[in-house]
Amino acid sequence: MQPGDLPNVLTVQALAYADLMLESEATLASRLALSPKTCWVAVDASDAETTGRTDAGIAGYLFTHPWRLAAPPPLDTVLDTLPDAPDCWYVHDMALAPRTRGAGVAGQLYAAALSAAQSLGLRASALVAVQQSQGFWARFGYRVAADVSPQIAAKLAGYGDGAVFMTREL
Repeated sequence: MQPGDLPNVLTVQALAYADLMLESEATLASRLALSPKTCWVAVDASDAETTGRTDAGIAGYLFTHPWRLAAPPPLDTVLDTLPDAPDCWYVHDMALAPRTRGAGVAGQLYAAALSAAQSLGLRASALVAVQQSQGFWARFGYRVAADVSPQIAAKLAGYGDGAVFMTREL
């Protein structure tokens, strides 16, 4: 992912989420700036073939970064730094353009990012599943954390009804 991809990423985000879940360009740019090797886009190859453009549309995106397992960031928060001693790979956000769902794009994005995360030597991963996406993330090995701290519970409330904290070993 490159900074120039962010306007298209915001378009995909708007198609994928309810207004309550939309994050600012500054929030997403902060993740990209802090961890560019763990943020990815999927380019819609059919768009490139059809239009002949080299800046084909974004079919989906994935923002991830090293973080602390016990402290997921609140929704729509600009990050200034990464933790000095990260202990997990935090999957911040994945979204797909509706036209690409079911085509394996999510699996390809996740596999590329997982490989990058494993090279960091982190042993765990965490995420906040929103919009009833627990089943989707379970396919990648994540499990709902049954007992979360009051701090994590407070952050989950900011992600909307039904948000759950999920983890997995890497």
